[in-house]
Amino acid sequence: MRFHKSESAFFVFICVIFAAGLLVLHAYNLLHTNPAALFRADELEQAAYLARLLFGSGVLVATALFFGLFFIYPLIRTQVREEGKLRAMTETLSARSETLEQAALTDALTGMQNRRYFDDALKEYIEEFRRIDKPVGLMILDLDHFKEVNDSYGHDVGDEVLRAVARCLRDMTRYHDVVARLGGEEFAVVAPNMSEDMLVKFAERIRRAVAGMAVLSGNMRLKVTTSVGLAVWDKRESAEEFYRRADRLLYQAKRMGRNRVCA
Repeated sequence: MRFHKSESAFFVFICVIFAAGLLVLHAYNLLHTNPAALFRADELEQAAYLARLLFGSGVLVATALFFGLFFIYPLIRTQVREEGKLRAMTETLSARSETLEQAALTDALTGMQNRRYFDDALKEYIEEFRRIDKPVGLMILDLDHFKEVNDSYGHDVGDEVLRAVARCLRDMTRYHDVVARLGGEEFAVVAPNMSEDMLVKFAERIRRAVAGMAVLSGNMRLKVTTSVGLAVWDKRESAEEFYRRADRLLYQAKRMGRNRVCA
């Protein structure tokens, strides 16, 4: 059993008192058993008085030992146990808080980051890349005719399509890209340090990968496509303005026939 620091200090204190008690007891024995051998005859009364003092000191030391072992130590032990329980409770609450915070930033259906996380991450990327003067790319993706999938095959199949698209996006993006589900069938990718040409090629690879997927559900084999609007931050606009510009380009891709990238 490991001892708390306060318990260890208490035992050191008890050991010191115990050692002092042994010395007092040894001195008392010397005085009590043969005082004549230590003092002259005219000093025997003083020796007896000294023996009584030593005896009294021994009684006090014994009382301190008894009180420490049977009253003070149980109090310290109880305090240590309560402190341990409090620490364990704090750790549990902290872990639960982190879990709740993670849940608040994660889309429950796909396991991706959610809109709240995306909004915060886009602002942070813009601030950081403003400082180092590097580009930030943003693409907004929306699955084409997704309502028809839900209406024709049911929401369970629609959910499986969303999860499949989420896996595809995670596989196609880099580790430092932010990939999030914004809601419904809309996704977003923040791609830092990419020029517009690079971002267009990147978005095209993702569009082709989504179009090439086959989502299996029972005997059904579904195909989906996505429209993509993308923009590169102009180093002046806010995160909201940046997002709205990419979103307008997404709707332009929808108007132009879907399953395409519009930059």
